[in-house]
Amino acid sequence: MAPPLRNDGRHGNGARTRGPSRRALLTGVSALGAAGALGAAGCSRVATAASSDGGDLLGRLRAQGVVRLGIAGEIPFGYIDRDGELTGEAPELAKAVFKRLGVDRVQPVPTEFGSLIPGLNSQQFDVVSAGMYINPERCEQVVFSDPDYQMLDAFVVRKGNPKGLHGYRDVVAKKARFATGTGYAEIQYAVEAGYKESDILIVPDQVAGLNAVEAGRVDVFAGTALTVREVVRKSRKAESTKPFAPLVKGKPHVDGGGFAFRSAETRLRDAFNVELRKMKKSGELFRILRPFGFTRAEMTDMTAKELCRG
Repeated sequence: MAPPLRNDGRHGNGARTRGPSRRALLTGVSALGAAGALGAAGCSRVATAASSDGGDLLGRLRAQGVVRLGIAGEIPFGYIDRDGELTGEAPELAKAVFKRLGVDRVQPVPTEFGSLIPGLNSQQFDVVSAGMYINPERCEQVVFSDPDYQMLDAFVVRKGNPKGLHGYRDVVAKKARFATGTGYAEIQYAVEAGYKESDILIVPDQVAGLNAVEAGRVDVFAGTALTVREVVRKSRKAESTKPFAPLVKGKPHVDGGGFAFRSAETRLRDAFNVELRKMKKSGELFRILRPFGFTRAEMTDMTAKELCRG
């Protein structure tokens, strides 16, 4: 995947995350308070997995009838909605897959994005269900399912794209004022293209990025194609560019996001992948992800093995 990314962003994400529901953009922020209440009940440690023969977590989850999902309160990947209910592309997919695996109930454990892998490895929850980008750095710490989606980048620019910005090299060549989100992989993509990291405006999220473009403080905000196209839907001053693959080591790079499991739990990861492949083939996966803004262009046959190689 991308060059070593910061652990505090999906986007270290992949960015890229890094949208209103990406649609109810502000819901995810206000919902974190509700998420904290739900998470409090789920903060006790789960039993340590057996370290041999692929782990025994799947059997234990079936016996107890519930799986704890680490989420990061990020729309559309995993969050608590206005009604206090767990939703998002990853939790909804988790509900479907774990039901197939004989585990009927999911329990959210909200945390910050940068705490997801540490929380998983310290048994605070059973699986990371947050649309996490799969990259070599993370693959050294956990095992991933195959990605359930792939993602290109896109820019938020002023209407008409007056500077003609279609990729990171354009940003550098035209000396555009550039912004992206905290911990986003787009930071590294811009730096690789030649943009000075100290000149990048770092903002909290895509809403702040849109505001910066609309106010003229920057010329461009970079994020995932999904979050960018969602955040500009109602804007009168800004638009999104066409999705593009950033260059990594001179080659076009596509990110993919999936579920993370403790390294010992390969049996659970493998069982999850079996059901995920069936859902990809039947079209059920797309039906689950589509309400969260995903298109067929975000469906993928990439594997975690490919993404772990970088």
